[in-house]
Amino acid sequence: MKTCLIVDDSRVVRKFSRRSLEALGFAVSEACDGREALERCEEAMPDLILLDWNMPVMTGIEFIRLLRQGGHANQPKVVFCTTENDVAHIRTAMDAGADEYVMKPFDHDTLHMKLQLVGVA
Repeated sequence: MKTCLIVDDSRVVRKFSRRSLEALGFAVSEACDGREALERCEEAMPDLILLDWNMPVMTGIEFIRLLRQGGHANQPKVVFCTTENDVAHIRTAMDAGADEYVMKPFDHDTLHMKLQLVGVA
């Protein structure tokens, strides 16, 4: 079974994403900020990370930079899920190591399509 870590400070977004991912057969865990997400990754690296940009403690962009610099052999696919939709933010996310980008709000079908694009669905 593939695993996914949802990293978002919004409980509502985590709940919606969890339902969509579980319907696609993922085992899901959650983190409410980048620091907590790094701790979860140290415990067990997921196959996929859904990552919010704007969070307290550690932002999504800070998290992905640390994750990609960590030198882990089994790097997860990372899909940014955020309201930041301008070209500069998207380029920054991709340059930092994101595999795909999905705009909030998104629905189950859009998420599924993005996961197919990165090869995890």
